[in-house]
Amino acid sequence: MVPLLLDSTFVIDYMRGDPDALRRLERIFEDGDEPVVNEVVVCEVRAGLRIADVPAFESLLLPIEFVQPGPESAMNAGRWRAEAQGRGWMLSLPDALIASAADSLGATILTRNERDFALTPVRVETY
Repeated sequence: MVPLLLDSTFVIDYMRGDPDALRRLERIFEDGDEPVVNEVVVCEVRAGLRIADVPAFESLLLPIEFVQPGPESAMNAGRWRAEAQGRGWMLSLPDALIASAADSLGATILTRNERDFALTPVRVETY
């Protein structure tokens, strides 16, 4: 069983009916992998939804574990942002928090935006 933190881009693609995202989520459950999301993913996705799409999003979240890593994870996110800034790069707060949540779980981030997480040590899988 592999923990996969579903990035906002994956969830948005799934909600839009992207065939690759639809197939990948189906495979996650078939393979017995463990999909998870955190508050950043839920907030980012919900912020972009039309009211009519909220029930479908809520239904999607039902079988997916919601995780909230502790202060150590937030400290890692802050450290990664500071290190990136020191090198002249920008690691966004949402991406740092998503990556640190994945790191704390030993999870892989499922996203189509590999570049968003290149400044972190986490594993990334595309679809």
